[in-house]
Amino acid sequence: MAQTAAVPNDLDSWWMPFTANRQFKANPRLLVGAKDMHYISHDGRRVLDGCAGLWCVNAGHNRDSIVKAVQAQAAEMDFAPSFQMGHPKAFEFAARLANLAPGDLNHVFFANSGSEAVDTALKIALAYHRARGDGARTRLIGRERGYHGVGFGGISVGGIVANRKVFGPMLAGVDHLPHTHSLKDMAFSRGLPDWGAHLAEDLERIVALHDASTIAAVIVEPVAGSTGVLPPPKGYLKRLREICDKHGILLIFDEVITGFGRLGSAFAAETFGVLPDLMTTAKGLTNAAVPAAAVFTRKHVHDAFMQGPEHMIELFHGYTYSAHPLACAAGLATLDVYRDEGLFENAKALSPYWEDGVHSLKGTRNVIDLRNVGIMAAVELAPRPDAPTKRGYDVFVKCFERGLLVRLTGDTIALSPPLILTKAHIDEAFGILREVITSVD
Repeated sequence: MAQTAAVPNDLDSWWMPFTANRQFKANPRLLVGAKDMHYISHDGRRVLDGCAGLWCVNAGHNRDSIVKAVQAQAAEMDFAPSFQMGHPKAFEFAARLANLAPGDLNHVFFANSGSEAVDTALKIALAYHRARGDGARTRLIGRERGYHGVGFGGISVGGIVANRKVFGPMLAGVDHLPHTHSLKDMAFSRGLPDWGAHLAEDLERIVALHDASTIAAVIVEPVAGSTGVLPPPKGYLKRLREICDKHGILLIFDEVITGFGRLGSAFAAETFGVLPDLMTTAKGLTNAAVPAAAVFTRKHVHDAFMQGPEHMIELFHGYTYSAHPLACAAGLATLDVYRDEGLFENAKALSPYWEDGVHSLKGTRNVIDLRNVGIMAAVELAPRPDAPTKRGYDVFVKCFERGLLVRLTGDTIALSPPLILTKAHIDEAFGILREVITSVD
């Protein structure tokens, strides 16, 4: 007999990710609609989206062309297997992405999230060296304060303590570069800090410790995002590239956040003039309309696998939902919006005004640092001596109550809105933030 009793819609069943569940459920913040630059809260308020959802809605919310593309694809074909099969939009999407990427990053492996993209890139790096007869290269190098998703590979090379400490020993053979942030030496820098390029030299120390013959890859975010927006020091990424080239080490850029216009160009690799061997993307790839990720590889990496009998699988890796038809439809429509509306160019043009907005907060009480690059920013607050992270949380909540959604990382407020933003949105966001920070003890 069919169950007819109503199922209660309460808050208890969903164990929410990266959330203080008990705190949230005591005073929930619910979103029920979204369009362009705004969310609609459950009590009917328009909330300016200051963080593009989770760094991912680069083209703004509920764009009609993307919605229609997903609807049409769902009606035509809901799913196609990607193991030993394919569908046309997957190849079209990959080709357009390869054309957008810098250099010879012209091969694309599809996954479904930034975490999956990172694990994919790490596995490709390890398998690449083995395919070339250099299988002793198994060591992976990450960076302190790095965020590379939540898979075991990602938290192993990542460097955020809370994401690592309760999950055991993780992957063996991983080492970490130092992070690049120093309040003493770079506080209130505009754009890329002048101090810190020398920190790339620590890779030489790690090579000397382990020997280059054991190291497969180095993975870094061009701009460390989730830890609180840490722009790279001037020359830092180029020096990492030089050291990797010197020792035959693959360089992986995690562009899950920086990809698709956030720095005013398609990818941070283009902005900084540094070409990685592999590049992970997700988030803005489909404007977050459908989960998807893409790992870009350079020609020499891809071609190392295309050896041996043609009937043999070259890489024993993939996901049921790799190149999902709905994701490819959303991605193609998203690329059209980026191109037709010049959103990367808009981000680049507004970056100086954005920078001025960020640094207009200098002198606001409890603000101890301001950081910016492209359309990304961090406002670091002095922690309360008796309650670290609480001041940041109070600012986060009050901003939402005032009509601004920001991103919270400890006592750091991060902002990076959709790239359809205007000067008026920038003024509104930093005006609200200034008033809220001033009002919070």
